[in-house]
Amino acid sequence: MYGPPGLAYVYLVYGMHDCLNLVTEPDGEPAALLVRAIEPMEGIDLMRADRISRSIARRRALTDQRAVAAADRIARLPRERLASGPGSVTAAFGIDTSWTGIDLCDPISPLRVEPSPDGDVRPVVGATPRIGIGYAGDPWTERPWRFVERGHPSVSGPVAGR
Repeated sequence: MYGPPGLAYVYLVYGMHDCLNLVTEPDGEPAALLVRAIEPMEGIDLMRADRISRSIARRRALTDQRAVAAADRIARLPRERLASGPGSVTAAFGIDTSWTGIDLCDPISPLRVEPSPDGDVRPVVGATPRIGIGYAGDPWTERPWRFVERGHPSVSGPVAGR
């Protein structure tokens, strides 16, 4: 997370969910954006398979019946919800901590940020308090540091203006 900007920083949270971050500040300054959701556009079947595989692998205590139920739930998810939530993003793309340091701005990188295929599309963005950090207390739970595309079906958690 200490830069340079454009690098991937992936960490494991709760011992089971990888979270992808995009480093945003100059080298040595710890700042990054957590990728909370991505709208899948292609490779849907592979994303489903990766989500199912990760779900079963990370939950070793699953009985066969619970593993089948988890796989069935993921198989029925609408395309828009396959990478909805930070752990789902990394699971859908097969990303883990070994991806830390990948240059997300390099056009030949296997994982990269690209311009919208629609050209200069400007989504309606809202800012809300972060979620899942109740343990941090004020002021961290109240700062509007969670950015969302209002009304988008891939956004996880509560959405401003939905």
